[in-house]
Amino acid sequence: MSPVDTRGRLLHAAQELLDEGGPAAVTLREVGRRSGVSHNAPYKHFDSKELLLAELAALELTHLHQALARDLDAGAPPVDALERSCAEQVARAVAYPERYRLIYGRWESTEVLDGVALESSALMARTVADAQASGAIAPGEPERVSALLRAMVRGAAELQTAGHLAADGKGRADAADLVSDVLSLLRR
Repeated sequence: MSPVDTRGRLLHAAQELLDEGGPAAVTLREVGRRSGVSHNAPYKHFDSKELLLAELAALELTHLHQALARDLDAGAPPVDALERSCAEQVARAVAYPERYRLIYGRWESTEVLDGVALESSALMARTVADAQASGAIAPGEPERVSALLRAMVRGAAELQTAGHLAADGKGRADAADLVSDVLSLLRR
């Protein structure tokens, strides 16, 4: 098995553990066991659990970033790309709450996560600015509007996964509904 295959298997196992039990469930020893490699193998690819978790956060953030970038590259109007990006973020945050919490958790600076986070934030702010320039959404500081949208996605997803939002119950809306409502308020 090549080192790339092993690393991929380790990341996959770590992602499964994260989804099942949060960051506490991710141990390098269990990642190795679940991957079918020696308990020392993960240490050859990740210096620490913290760096493994940072890589998992970077993978999830990269997925979200690439979805927005693909939409824009395909020629989608910025406001439409922004709406689809927020919808994708809320869907993933509800489907994979531990991954989403990991992205926005407290981090020491790590090269792998810092680069993706800066790139992703910049793309979101540029998309907001472009949507504003076209007159599609209300004016405002693009970085702040982007932060508002990220906070809305995270907060609404957290409320839904905790049972405090449901289309047919509390709040009479699910997370996607609330995010759509905020985007409607921003639209001109």
